[in-house]
Amino acid sequence: MTHHSNTNSFAALGRLLRYARGYRRQITTATLCSVINKLFDIAPEILIGVAIDVVVNQEQSFVAKLGLETAQQQIAALAVLTFFIWAGESLFEYLYQVLWRNLAQRLQSELRQDTYEHTQRLDMSFFEAQSSGQLVATLNDDVNQLERFLDGGANAVVQLVVTVVAVGAVFFVISPLVALLAFTPIPIIIWGTFYFQRKAGPLYADVREKVGDLSSRLANNLGGIVTIKSFTAEQREAERLKASSEAYVEANRKAIRISSAFIPVIRMAVLAGFLATFTVGGMMALEGSLNVGAYGVLVFLTQRLLWPMTGLASVIDLFERAMASTRRILNLLEEPVRVHDESNQSLTEPVRGEVEFKNVSFRYPSGSIGVENIAIKVSAGNTLALVGATGSGKSTLIKLLLRLYEPDQGDILIDGQAIRDVSLRSLRTCIGLVSQDVYLFEGTVRENLVYGNPDASDSDIIEAAKTAEAWSFIEVLPQGLETLVGERGARLSGGQRQRLSLARALLKNPPILVLDEATSAVDNETEAAIQRSLKRIGHNRTVIMIAHRLSTIVDADSILVIGDGQVIEQGNHQTLLEKGGAYASQWRVQTGGA
Repeated sequence: MTHHSNTNSFAALGRLLRYARGYRRQITTATLCSVINKLFDIAPEILIGVAIDVVVNQEQSFVAKLGLETAQQQIAALAVLTFFIWAGESLFEYLYQVLWRNLAQRLQSELRQDTYEHTQRLDMSFFEAQSSGQLVATLNDDVNQLERFLDGGANAVVQLVVTVVAVGAVFFVISPLVALLAFTPIPIIIWGTFYFQRKAGPLYADVREKVGDLSSRLANNLGGIVTIKSFTAEQREAERLKASSEAYVEANRKAIRISSAFIPVIRMAVLAGFLATFTVGGMMALEGSLNVGAYGVLVFLTQRLLWPMTGLASVIDLFERAMASTRRILNLLEEPVRVHDESNQSLTEPVRGEVEFKNVSFRYPSGSIGVENIAIKVSAGNTLALVGATGSGKSTLIKLLLRLYEPDQGDILIDGQAIRDVSLRSLRTCIGLVSQDVYLFEGTVRENLVYGNPDASDSDIIEAAKTAEAWSFIEVLPQGLETLVGERGARLSGGQRQRLSLARALLKNPPILVLDEATSAVDNETEAAIQRSLKRIGHNRTVIMIAHRLSTIVDADSILVIGDGQVIEQGNHQTLLEKGGAYASQWRVQTGGA
């Protein structure tokens, strides 16, 4: 653990404490209970010394000076005191356990919730640059790592400090010389701890890396099981998993070798301190320069002082892991939000659905061009089709319309209102999106259909499903609307998923419907079905569709051909064929030159 990672960890702790401002009272109370518990914990050792003093010196003992004459009275008084000390120690142990553990639970729950809510507000470029596995690991494992530290580690740190300070004070009162000898190993122990941590730190980082590799390999293989079976690659994949697993074992073995050597080394340092107190104190007691009872206290307390030091390594290890996790969580929390949702204005009701792009330009953060100087106007209730090669910028226009990204210049208007001046909720409520990559949530057909309109009645659901030509297959599913669709809709065919997605968008009943290549991955029968339903859907609502198959957009009011982020041609089907440009040549290719 280099000086650098030390400061890093303390910086992370500072950031965490700033985040946990609302919990200051709980943190203070929990710390106080830990401190009191530790003071009670040290007291019996002092009482043993006092008891020895009573037995040896009887009428001349330390307690006798407090007014208890006989040794019997003194022992009885000590017994009562001991009872109260043990009771106090038990009570405060109960309190600090409850306080720290509840704090750990509350803080981890709030941190996960805040981070998740913040992540939902980030724009799409963030998600396109991150693996979802990494995000899940941060929201899950990293938050849990912090909880583990607060559960036990925080108390251990507090009590270690209290032990050193309290025992040190008693020692210096009784005998400064013995105190010096007993404390000599402490700097060595602390130096040793950090030395071992520095050696073990990178090894633990490697272990975490290997855990990540292992879990992503498992997830990939389970997701791609059909491919593995079809290529009869089971043996090969089993070998690869074994290699990942062995790498994890090996990384752990190195870390274990270092961390296991630590305790025996520290133990020897503890022994040195103990022997010093034992022999030097013993000689002093024999010459009479040290009270016998005080000698007993010193011997017992040395053990009390130095023994917890062996736990220092695991405490620091917990702390380091927790701070590494805290850094990842807080970095995610501080990721800047680029699409701001500050307006509480709504689009003027009822939304007619006129859409206008005014000289809109946008580049992706990676530098690749999205669209350049696009000017389009779609009248309310009309159908606009966008065609063009893959990567020409068609989907970018849709992402800008939904404000998944902000344009670099220009404005997008709905019914003449700039979309950046209205709330995201108001904007996105009036747009229904059906994309080529249909995402269904694990659950029933009904739950997926009502996703955009949770209060929809059964008759609304059936109406929308019929319009999207989905009802015919829903009816014959084993449990109808209550049939489970499986993870990402795995139990349904591609065409069925696409029709459900269309019905889901319709049930929201949006004034603007966006179809992003909604028919690219379906069979001819489904395509024909979606064609028919589009004729019905298109009445009094604006439809913007991206299509590869030109046969699906013959009836569109207006067709734009996009190339390299710019509009190359525009018109309706007939005028574009007569122009004989890019659209006409693509039409010839798709219809076999007819």
